[in-house]
Amino acid sequence: MLAVREYGCASRIDLGLLATQSIRSNTSFMSIAVDADEFDQPHRWYGTNLVGVPAPLLASTAFNANPVPLSIAGARASHHGLFALLERSQSMTEAHEMFEHYMGIAFGLRKPDADELRSMGAAEQRRWHSSWRKLLQGWGMDSNGLAGAVLKGWVESRFGMVPSFHKAPLARFPSPAWVNYLQEKAASRHNNNNIHQQLDLLYEFCQWALRRALLPGVRPFDKHLLLWRGSNRCEEQVIAGSLQNRRCTVRLNNLVSFSRSAEEASCFGDWVFEVQVPVCKVLVFPGLLPGQVLQGEQEVLALGGNFEVTARYA
Repeated sequence: MLAVREYGCASRIDLGLLATQSIRSNTSFMSIAVDADEFDQPHRWYGTNLVGVPAPLLASTAFNANPVPLSIAGARASHHGLFALLERSQSMTEAHEMFEHYMGIAFGLRKPDADELRSMGAAEQRRWHSSWRKLLQGWGMDSNGLAGAVLKGWVESRFGMVPSFHKAPLARFPSPAWVNYLQEKAASRHNNNNIHQQLDLLYEFCQWALRRALLPGVRPFDKHLLLWRGSNRCEEQVIAGSLQNRRCTVRLNNLVSFSRSAEEASCFGDWVFEVQVPVCKVLVFPGLLPGQVLQGEQEVLALGGNFEVTARYA
């Protein structure tokens, strides 16, 4: 709560009302106390977070229907200079050039020349490889690879939301799927060079741009974006309603990709979900960054949770 107020995102948030709506809309919430067998199921786990909204509420349909702005505690305060520069930018092109330049200096993301490499230790020579851009490119190639594990681990750390899938369903713990995920999210190939802090700034930069309607298709004060997601094995994701009735509630992974059109989403699965995604859950949006970042030009990367969707067979 303090983190949200610190950055002026929302001076008054009725978390009690949202929590009540969350419990009423998800009766399984109340079964935790009576079903001991559920305690070892990770979809019921939540950790602490840095955004001032309880993780169970953040993942709920109530929050997704009635979102409030979020901010990662300390991210803007620690890099005040970046956001002071952004406020002086005249266009999105100028803003993302400022962002890339600042990130390159702050985290040493420029490739050293030959003379510099000779004067560096082995670890320092590899430092520039661990960057937010390479992580997103890795996600675009395979969201269940090493880069995907690090990104899902960042969501766990900052928002308290546990992933539900990585190469396989992350059901009971411990399991081979969980062991593999834990190993991959800690792998030094990507989890290096303060990568979580880099992603903090990427999230804050995206939110800064969205709130100022600097990205195509976004209007000032929009709380939701209408997006689509193509998916297979949908029965595993449905937690209320049915696909045949078109309206249902699905549990999505803690970080997921969406498309900006139903036609493009249909390329990625037999079923297409139409989803109202809170603006405050968006990490990457088309037009935010220069160059090829994600695999699809119209791909949106956003936090997951439980969503009420309209489903149709592609």
